[in-house]
Amino acid sequence: MAFLSDRLARVKPSPTIAMTTRAAELRAQGRDIIGLSAGEPDFDTPAHIRDAAKAAIDAGHTRYTAVDGTPSLKRAIVAKFARENGLDYHPGQITVGTGGKQILFNAFMATLDEGDEVIVPAPYWVSYPDMVVLAGGRPVTVACGQDQGFRLTAEALRDAITPRTKWLILNSPSNPSGAGYDRDQMRALTDVLLDHPQVRVLTDDIYEHLVFDDFRFCTPAEVEPRLKDRVLTMNGVSKSYAMTGWRIGYGAGPEDLIRAMAKVQSQSTSNPCSVSQYAAEAALNGPQDYIRDSRAVFQRRRDLVVAGLNACPGLDCPVPQGAFYVYPSMAGLIGRRSAGGALIDGDEAFANALLDETGVAVVFGAAFGLSPHFRISYATSDAVLADAVARIRAFCEGCN
Repeated sequence: MAFLSDRLARVKPSPTIAMTTRAAELRAQGRDIIGLSAGEPDFDTPAHIRDAAKAAIDAGHTRYTAVDGTPSLKRAIVAKFARENGLDYHPGQITVGTGGKQILFNAFMATLDEGDEVIVPAPYWVSYPDMVVLAGGRPVTVACGQDQGFRLTAEALRDAITPRTKWLILNSPSNPSGAGYDRDQMRALTDVLLDHPQVRVLTDDIYEHLVFDDFRFCTPAEVEPRLKDRVLTMNGVSKSYAMTGWRIGYGAGPEDLIRAMAKVQSQSTSNPCSVSQYAAEAALNGPQDYIRDSRAVFQRRRDLVVAGLNACPGLDCPVPQGAFYVYPSMAGLIGRRSAGGALIDGDEAFANALLDETGVAVVFGAAFGLSPHFRISYATSDAVLADAVARIRAFCEGCN
């Protein structure tokens, strides 16, 4: 009898964490490394949020809370959905977890039986398929190429649905591509879903506030209210308020699902950090200037990176609508050799050679289910990004 489960053998370690770890190891060896693999804002958490956390500690709010969130935080989340998305929830339809990832994982653990299918548009966040597998389900990936703007089409969704389909995952704006669905594109998908009442929608809205130019964010339950009882809307404070380490995510959905997810959480982590919950409440209820200011910075960085990469021989970088990632194609370099002699036979070889020869860490596209691309996070300073783009250009120019 094997000690480790067969299910675990089907799960891959996170490639983004693996690349970040490898970059850290090289840096520890004295190498000059630029890490563009982690999706983490480089700003400090806003002062009023940090002050709320300190006040919570001083007030003694350091004990267990309700399993899936304090009543006051749930009320703040209800108010956020009403204010920003036009969605009407009550606290019994809200759950709070240790980051957005736990909300997704709880939902899958609470709903998936062996063989249930989950439609995952590719490119996807690396954790989606493996969370489905851990819960006993089967991820059904649907390729959404650059020619489609990295978006799922209504026709592709219709073709992917089977009698075993239980969930569709949507992420807009997307990690890794930054692609977002406008209202017409979202409406086309919700129209298909109305014809398939067994399919639920798990929408990952974590990058809701990081949108650029004239793009306007929308979420499925807002676009099609008739789907509201079939939608779990996940969001959190990590990206919008530079609170990645505070580990607070939340979700809104039908009450029976929320209760089931709380049961899963009660037997795993129990409540999220009490102090972090008070900080998240301050983030949602407090001034929102930080979002506007950080969005302007990220848009400037996006434009810097897109222009720089499109000046690199062999690369083609679309302009994303949101998040803080670009997902350029490196198809023009396939079959060439780097200046250091590495054969560039795909995006993984490209990423490895780029790190070895220039010290720039990116994540290869196969990790996100769609090649030949790679992901860059531009959640770092303009000076670092300019240096990284210059190194990437020199690398591309050296390929022959």
